[in-house]
Amino acid sequence: MSDNPQQPYGKRDDDQPYGQQPYGQQGQGGQQQPYGQQQAGHQQYGQQQYGQADQYGQQPYGQHQYGQQQYGQQQYGQTDQYGQQGFGQQVQAGPDGAPPLWAPWYGISFPNAVKRVFTKYIRFDGRASRSEFWWWSLAQVIVIGVLYVLIGIGGATSGLQSDPVTGTTSGSPNALYWIATVLLTLYFLATIIPNLAVTWRRLHDANLAGPFFFLSFVPFFGSIILIVLTILPSKPEGQRFDRPERG
Repeated sequence: MSDNPQQPYGKRDDDQPYGQQPYGQQGQGGQQQPYGQQQAGHQQYGQQQYGQADQYGQQPYGQHQYGQQQYGQQQYGQTDQYGQQGFGQQVQAGPDGAPPLWAPWYGISFPNAVKRVFTKYIRFDGRASRSEFWWWSLAQVIVIGVLYVLIGIGGATSGLQSDPVTGTTSGSPNALYWIATVLLTLYFLATIIPNLAVTWRRLHDANLAGPFFFLSFVPFFGSIILIVLTILPSKPEGQRFDRPERG
């Protein structure tokens, strides 16, 4: 060791053995660094880099990787195995694959859609998927169209004559005309509430309040606006209208 007081501590002089480094340091080529320091890209013993798993494949306590979800939990707006939206509720399908009445049924078939509307006859809570709403609308068009055709056939075969000037009709309608007319009237009366309810629930599924239905009473454009609203896709925020406690 040199007696020169100007020489920095730990610096090798000519008398220091060849190849030795100051305490806690090593030379190049992966040699030891100063005490408490580490080379770039190296990890100190017992420490774990952020977001990396340990030797047993576990994440740091209380942490999980970004974008991953914890076991058994469902993220907001994601769907479960039955295609239903999750919002803290576990949707269990029945034996026939149908979700409970409080939940919407995505991908429902035509007959099930008609049955479900009548089953939820006066229920304005919850949501209705686009398939529920539009299959029901198709059923409406078919039934009403058939009844109008029967009314037309009954009127044509009963010898009814209409005066184009006064607009009066002469003659007596036959039985087919009257039966079809009565059935059409009864059908309109029987489906007023279900039509309103399923439209209400369809608006809920698009995260819209049910009273938007009354836009249909606006002259000229109201019905068009309502049709556009019922075409909107489902939104997970619409789950705020669900009432699971009602079953």
